[in-house]
Amino acid sequence: MPTVQFTANLARQTNAPPCEVMGGTVRECLDAVFALHPALRGYLLDDQGAVRKHVVVFVDGTAISDRMRLSDAVNPASEIFVMQALSGG
Repeated sequence: MPTVQFTANLARQTNAPPCEVMGGTVRECLDAVFALHPALRGYLLDDQGAVRKHVVVFVDGTAISDRMRLSDAVNPASEIFVMQALSGG
């Protein structure tokens, strides 16, 4: 099963430890995580279900290309890593 992990900051704020979930796309995997940890949805996705501007999702070390539908494929051994991007100076 794919593994989904969050930066320490997100995990601490939303009580979301790394977890293994079923899914063949990023959307399916994140929906499975949201079922376990509903508070994460608002941190990661906007009102249309797209990845928020300051959030980055990686699959096996590569940033996803579909930030709207989250249709990037994952395989059973994939690692999905979610982090909040930093801005400012």
